[in-house]
Amino acid sequence: MLSTLTYLQFHALFVVPVVAGLALTATYRLGSRRDVLTGTAILTGLALVYTTPWDGALIRRGVWWYGDGAVLLRFWSIPLGEYLFFILQTAMVGLWVARFRVDTERPLATPTRTRLVGLAVALVVVLSGLALLRSDSGLYLGSLLVWSGPILAIQWLFGWHFLVGEWRTVSVATLVPMAYLCGIDSIAIRLGVWTISKQYTTGYTVPLLDLPIEEAVFFFLTTLFVVQGVVLYTWLMDRWE
Repeated sequence: MLSTLTYLQFHALFVVPVVAGLALTATYRLGSRRDVLTGTAILTGLALVYTTPWDGALIRRGVWWYGDGAVLLRFWSIPLGEYLFFILQTAMVGLWVARFRVDTERPLATPTRTRLVGLAVALVVVLSGLALLRSDSGLYLGSLLVWSGPILAIQWLFGWHFLVGEWRTVSVATLVPMAYLCGIDSIAIRLGVWTISKQYTTGYTVPLLDLPIEEAVFFFLTTLFVVQGVVLYTWLMDRWE
């Protein structure tokens, strides 16, 4: 399919203006400006390092591909625009969650048994992903859940109880960017910027958007990673000071 937008034009229209707007109107209720930006920068680096191998493997497998003319430059089979997405999404979510308050006075000390609950739930996510990988149609969703497991395990092992205590902040800070990202993803698919394989997806879609459920789960998890990461980092830094 011939794309009507390049990947970089997509960012210029739908992603960069949002990041710029959030940066220009930034408020740091979550924690100090230094802590929020440092936490976001760390997560950006981790997103690049951790997501690149998984993303590249699925592209090479044909789980998704890009429209003719949509990609101007690739590194290790991954478009430049994809790397920029890792960076820009993390920045967007980090600047967004910074606007919310959390109670960082809660103590860091947590019983080991409590921590292990978070680890157990993350293990269930991984096992669910492994079960889905038994069929071609579960490849995208299954690999996504397996890939997400280690990140969830680390975050939930450290502070799931704190995140549950701040569920309103975590929920709103996650769902609003996720909804926006799903919306622009649906637009990109309709414009032919990228196409999601029917062979490697379950066939379930998000109502109204006609978006593969796998894409919605991807944006939910990646947004959640950033929200939880920045919240936990801010909590940790505040308790150490």
